[in-house]
Amino acid sequence: MDSAAIGTFEAGRGRLASLAYRLLGSAADAEDAVQDTFLRWQAADRERVEVPEAWLTKVVTNLCLDRLRSAQARHERVAGAWLPEPLLEGDPMLGPADTFEQRESVSLAVLTLLERLSPVERAVYVLREAFSYSHADIAGILDISKSASQQHVHRARIRVAAERPRGGETDPASARRIVEEFLTAATSGRVERLVALLTDDVTAVSDGAGLSKRLLEYRTRERVAAYVRAGFKPTPAKRRLAGGSPSIHIALVNGSPAILAVIDDRVVGAVAFEVRDSKVASLQGIAAADRLGRLNEAWRQHEPDTPVINAW
Repeated sequence: MDSAAIGTFEAGRGRLASLAYRLLGSAADAEDAVQDTFLRWQAADRERVEVPEAWLTKVVTNLCLDRLRSAQARHERVAGAWLPEPLLEGDPMLGPADTFEQRESVSLAVLTLLERLSPVERAVYVLREAFSYSHADIAGILDISKSASQQHVHRARIRVAAERPRGGETDPASARRIVEEFLTAATSGRVERLVALLTDDVTAVSDGAGLSKRLLEYRTRERVAAYVRAGFKPTPAKRRLAGGSPSIHIALVNGSPAILAVIDDRVVGAVAFEVRDSKVASLQGIAAADRLGRLNEAWRQHEPDTPVINAW
């Protein structure tokens, strides 16, 4: 392959990776899809490719759809044992974040909701909401009609909105302050204050540190508060499971504030928050090691803030 063809691909690699991550919810799977796209680009008759960006987008999108439709992916998602892979702020795989829709499309809360869509609905939603493709372009990428694209995105928006009441977007500084208050209430045992910081429709989802075959889900403020209080209460058993006594940091993950538990510069757990109208609307707790690999790589390369708790 000549240098020009390689340069064309590399110029679009970041966008392809960001698209694949939104479709698959896994950085590792997204990297594999991008690499497979490169191999197809390498083998293609490139002189017949009129618009390389469109060709590459179509290939990576359909490779992602194949993965979403695979037996293993269907089993994981139907079994409810899957949460998106969190990414640290600044990770290029997070992609465009200029509009509210783009920022929202990569939040862990929305990525979790997108699991309830069909693969095609998910693809149309991501292409339209996060990358602003026209319905005509989406139709060409997915080999569907323009009207089918419009119908898919309409259904996807309704399903996402039904599970995700809208509120005012909270600025990062305010969201961090609310999470700091939340952490103080959770670790001090102030259950009443903890409940007051939760929205009426709050939800919490956890992978059970990778030990459960199903996701653990909680609804209602009282149940979420009880789960959080139990989860944030340090015990010798939890320290043994984690491999020590972690320091607790607050960072941005997928554009939202998150609490990270860190031992020897290794993130052993992450709790991401969605803040709406100055309250916590959802939490996603991820501690399975295979979901924290890329976040750990980024964590080791960045200069963290002073921990809010030195030893939990």
